[in-house]
Amino acid sequence: MASSLDLLVLGGTSWLGGTVARHAVDRGHRVTCLARGESGAAPAGVEWVRADRDHPAAYDEVGDRVWDAVVEVSWQPRFVRAALQRLAASTDHWVYVSSGSVYADDATPGQGEDARLHPPYDGPEPVDWEVYGPAKVACEQACIDAMGQDHVLLARAGLIGGYGDRSDRLGYWAGRVARAPDGEAVLVPPLDVPVQVVDVDDLAAWLVTAAERRTAGVFNALGDTTTLRAVLDACVAAAGTRPRLVEATQDWLVEHNVEPWMGPESLPVWLPQPEYAGFMTRRTEAGRSAGLAPRPLAETVTATLRWERERGLTRDRRAGLSPRHEQELLEALPA
Repeated sequence: MASSLDLLVLGGTSWLGGTVARHAVDRGHRVTCLARGESGAAPAGVEWVRADRDHPAAYDEVGDRVWDAVVEVSWQPRFVRAALQRLAASTDHWVYVSSGSVYADDATPGQGEDARLHPPYDGPEPVDWEVYGPAKVACEQACIDAMGQDHVLLARAGLIGGYGDRSDRLGYWAGRVARAPDGEAVLVPPLDVPVQVVDVDDLAAWLVTAAERRTAGVFNALGDTTTLRAVLDACVAAAGTRPRLVEATQDWLVEHNVEPWMGPESLPVWLPQPEYAGFMTRRTEAGRSAGLAPRPLAETVTATLRWERERGLTRDRRAGLSPRHEQELLEALPA
């Protein structure tokens, strides 16, 4: 194992940041999490600095310390710039969790890290979700400008799954299949659409490794490309149920105002084709060469289902169709 690091996680009380902190503690590193704590508590074994990054004094407790590495996940450019302004001079390595949404072309399959990016966001802040991709580009550039390319890892993550996910994207499918009696109809989008999902534990472990090795560069931090059909097959196997998957065409779903990807009354993970044919078919060779090792999809789905059962399969969700709306759509779907 690498020698013990002084690692600062900007965040650490939410999903990915907390998982990074836990993995780092398990490896014997000295971990500090700077977060308000509105998403939960910091993991056991870390030093928790409670701070609001909107406050001018947010970094006072950590700004005069020397850090082997900082892990940052924010998509608000003002937060990223403020952290870099205070911490860059005393930090050896910066690990920034970016997003595949930085890419300007979502239609062309098989693109790598050299694909064209959105122009960086330079408007008023705070920013909202409509400019998420350009905001992430601005954050990436801020990291490079402050630290230099040799001291920054840009991890462009995509769909993250596994235990602890509160987005309800992958979890919607695991939970929906699990609560379906044998033979019950489950409305699904086209099953052959591509999907790339990376397990949160695999991503977090790799980010800690990148800090240990001072890995620099730009990497698509993604899972292997599979299909929604394979995801649902894994959900069926994990749940032990046998629902009847009723596939609707893309045009029919659009006509009936079913949202893709995420959000209320959506069919999560599905993205319209061909305009998003490249979004979850991005190249991953660079990340694999740098040590990112995704586990089998079945393990991620099993962990997701365990989390869904703990939270309650019939709870209200942030993403997915409500039971009533799904039934209405099934009744309207042509035979």
